[in-house]
Amino acid sequence: MSENPTHKSGFVNIIGKPNVGKSTLMNKLVGENVSIITSKAQTTRHRILGLLNGEDFQIVYSDTPGILKPQYQLHKSMMQSVRLSVEDADVLLLMVEVGEKIDRELLDPILRKTEGKIILLINKIDLAKNDQQLEDKISMWKEYHAFDAIIPISALKGKHIDLVFELILNHLPVHPPYYPKDQLTDKPERFFASEIIREKIFQTYKQEVPYSTEVVISEFKEEETIIRMRAEIYVERNSQKGILIGKKGAGLKKIGTEARKDMEAFFGKQVFLEQYVKVEKDWRRKKNKLSQFGY
Repeated sequence: MSENPTHKSGFVNIIGKPNVGKSTLMNKLVGENVSIITSKAQTTRHRILGLLNGEDFQIVYSDTPGILKPQYQLHKSMMQSVRLSVEDADVLLLMVEVGEKIDRELLDPILRKTEGKIILLINKIDLAKNDQQLEDKISMWKEYHAFDAIIPISALKGKHIDLVFELILNHLPVHPPYYPKDQLTDKPERFFASEIIREKIFQTYKQEVPYSTEVVISEFKEEETIIRMRAEIYVERNSQKGILIGKKGAGLKKIGTEARKDMEAFFGKQVFLEQYVKVEKDWRRKKNKLSQFGY
């Protein structure tokens, strides 16, 4: 516990529709890649905390799954994470794209549950046709809700991220740090290993295969100079298993090679990775399987 009577700590939660750039912003604010980033929507399935510490502050950032209308039991679990993040936020960062329309059905219930400060971030401003379009969008959002601030940003290029950070610091409550100051995230090492593999699957395959995939690290043995791990990759159908493995195992080998390279950079050690593909029919619709997978 901090003895500094002016120390600030708080939960800053990032929400928005899928593929709006939440994970990119999270990693920019934390300064580390703690959240999976791909060009495909719905890649973030879990609520991921990233910690940023200073001498007199601790910001607990939270990247959440994208706001969507649930189609599977998995989606319902993901939306529960969003609801929890909205309720415990000291500062809520609502991200929208510059061309996005207001979806009251999705946003109204969320904004009603929020007691913290709400900052609207209009992302991808480099895609705006001109300054007038951006001004019109800002006016539209001002009419919709009395946000505590509206900031146009480019998360990818880091534009105006410094303004977001300054505003967050201003809104943080005085409180001792919630986590040890040397901690980066609340997730264990196995989680990041599985996320790295899942990221490579999203980057390699198209259509339904990445969304039907879950990765479980069943073994994680860390030695002085090497980490040995076993990954079980679950899909919903035999046909997906064949696609994932690829001709003569080429697909799975590619995923393993690329994942191992990123893991070694992340963990700072050599990594030995074994991968096995298993079929668990319709796992996204089964509560018991989702529970086993940590949802």
